[in-house]
Amino acid sequence: MTQEESAVNYMNYLAIDELLELQRPVSEGPEHDEMLFIVIHQVYELWFKQILHEIDALKRALQAHDGFDAAAKLNRIKQILAVCIRQIDVLITMTPLQFGAFRDRLESASGFQSAQFREVEAVFGRRDLHSAQHLLPKNRVRVEQRMQEESLWDCVLQYVNWCGFTIPVDVLERDFSQPYESREEVRGALLELHRTHHAAMSICEQLVDVEVSLKEWRYRHVMMVERTIGTKSGTGGSSGAGYLNSTLSNPRSFPELWEIRSSF
Repeated sequence: MTQEESAVNYMNYLAIDELLELQRPVSEGPEHDEMLFIVIHQVYELWFKQILHEIDALKRALQAHDGFDAAAKLNRIKQILAVCIRQIDVLITMTPLQFGAFRDRLESASGFQSAQFREVEAVFGRRDLHSAQHLLPKNRVRVEQRMQEESLWDCVLQYVNWCGFTIPVDVLERDFSQPYESREEVRGALLELHRTHHAAMSICEQLVDVEVSLKEWRYRHVMMVERTIGTKSGTGGSSGAGYLNSTLSNPRSFPELWEIRSSF
């Protein structure tokens, strides 16, 4: 290998050659739109990886009582979700006929099997081990581990308590593997925080923004599936749009932040 080849450059730093070999259509021809389908979903997985990276850093910032860094990380997550939503506009340029030309070749492959998105759901508070049962063992372990750890909301409540707004000890020291349950004492603390602590209030409002963005992505995803396959069953054994519609009513990730809206 020459010195020029071993030096860090754009191509080898980003592993561009390897990256561009990762799109492997399986349809005969292959069908033109399969490339778009693959690229879009690979990009989603990269964004999910980055979201998890940012949330892990966000949790550390909250635990270190660094509100400035926490707010910056939340803003970045919100901007990433905005890009994820915008990608759907690209995907829906593919018509039902174009998708149907290669859909059967996907066999059991489905976004339902995205382990990273299950991890994202877990850090946002989902506690449902059944949701990971269909994953490969190594991926299932990662998701289950996330469900044993503090959720993002748990870390926020620890930060709120540190800011001087008392959160009950049994909330702070709860079993993190169990679903979070809304508490009146937490609502009271958050109301006082919103009225008297602008910096912490700003973090709470960005959390609401992030949850709205995640909900919008889910909604746009449902609409995209319905316009592409209608009421057909999804690949991978899901019910397609029916299953996705059911996720729109998932419990709030930050319940008390929504419940206090009617108290201002």
